[in-house]
Amino acid sequence: MTIHISEANIIAVDAAHGTRPFKGDILIEGSRIAHVGEPLVTPDGARRIDGRNRLVIPGLVNAHVHSWEAMFKGRYDNMPLEIWMLYSYPLVGTKALDPRLIYLRSMIVAMESLKNGVTCLVDDIIELPVQGMDAIDAVFDAYHDIGIRANVSGHVINRPFVDTIPFTREYLPRDLIADVSRIKVPTVKNYLDFAGEVVKKHQDRSDRLRYLVAPSGPQRCTEEMLKAVHDFAREIKSAYHIHVLETKVQAVAGREFYGRTLVQYLDDLGVLTNISTLAHSIWVTDRDIACMAERGSSVAHNPISNQKLGAGIAPFRKLLDAGVNVALGSDGISSNDTSRMLDVMQVAGLLHKVTTPEYGLWPTASEIIYAATMGGARSVQLQNEIGSIETGKRADLVLFDLETINFTPQNDLLNHLVYCENGSSVEKVFVNGEIVVDDGELTKVNEGALVRELRERYDAFSEHHKGVEELNRRFEPYFKKIHKHCCGENIELNRYSAPPNEWLLS
Repeated sequence: MTIHISEANIIAVDAAHGTRPFKGDILIEGSRIAHVGEPLVTPDGARRIDGRNRLVIPGLVNAHVHSWEAMFKGRYDNMPLEIWMLYSYPLVGTKALDPRLIYLRSMIVAMESLKNGVTCLVDDIIELPVQGMDAIDAVFDAYHDIGIRANVSGHVINRPFVDTIPFTREYLPRDLIADVSRIKVPTVKNYLDFAGEVVKKHQDRSDRLRYLVAPSGPQRCTEEMLKAVHDFAREIKSAYHIHVLETKVQAVAGREFYGRTLVQYLDDLGVLTNISTLAHSIWVTDRDIACMAERGSSVAHNPISNQKLGAGIAPFRKLLDAGVNVALGSDGISSNDTSRMLDVMQVAGLLHKVTTPEYGLWPTASEIIYAATMGGARSVQLQNEIGSIETGKRADLVLFDLETINFTPQNDLLNHLVYCENGSSVEKVFVNGEIVVDDGELTKVNEGALVRELRERYDAFSEHHKGVEELNRRFEPYFKKIHKHCCGENIELNRYSAPPNEWLLS
């Protein structure tokens, strides 16, 4: 299908214009952009869309989300990561979900994402108690049906739980250690065999969907796993997506387990490279940042989740100034409670204004928009396909109505987009040249029916999960002690990372 968008306001995020708005036409032929710029005569047979009083931007990229958490949206609050995970990623008592429920769970994330201008997801799925083929099939099926672009992970942990968090053996009673020690972890061969089967089954199914290699974190995987899956990522041209230094506890883990920061550990293993995307990267040192920049690595910055879990503030300005590619992510639908990237953009723009009184260093709307588009594309190795509006690239676009209250009165379009827009002005969304949101409504699935079906199934799920919560509540008193130990004054964290907002704390 050929689509002609005429006389639109365009933020292309390309080499020629950057994020500077300009007026022009866009021609879409099939899945790709055929023209951007000067006015065109609408080709015969093409659909013409009047772009006057409209804004077109590249589709937003959510560089880090966990769809697993959609079942816990709005369920938890006021817990740091290591305690929150006891309930949202429970240690014991879980059972495999019905694949249909996984399909619906994934749909909820995809529907909210598309309607808010997200055209590409990085879905890092931690399926408990173990990720099977039926489970990952359900996720791919959902994203295939709704029309979103997605990178779907096989998240892997292969170290025993008590060896992933410092001081667990000192604080946890023997009976609880015994409980979690019964959990089987995959071998490197198990994981690679499974990952290879998923790639064969789904990689050629659609040019929108890809398998993502995602070792959970350096402290959660063996050296052999970290190296082997990096090689596999190179082989299948995937990003290497990994959680790094999200919390103070993880900063302490680097020292206790390896005698160095987790970034330095990854670099010593040879897996901190230009395909590596480090989710969070809050408690990084200046040396870490310089190393990440030198290696060409990316950071997936999750400002809302990091605040809700009290994890800290990533050094956004230091990362950018060092040359690290920064993308934006919502993180999970429980640690954030939505997948709306426009919310993430606004918070990212605001949060870092309190980290320094030097207002010349505060984020600009242009930097935020870049991180949400090209920064995200680069983080998943798709910078040559998406992230900007350029001839030859995939037609992943968002069209906003500029006649809404959010853009009235109309001043700086960049500021309106970052600080005023909440998704209600999204009129059309294109993925691969296909209109998947039209007049604010999804075109490929029945949103109401899917929401009703999930609601009908939720009570039974929630009742079971209450029992799981009770089983895991036994661990909470001891995790509180670990959290306090790692965050207390007796831990010399400043040897590894000064708080990004240290001027407020001095």
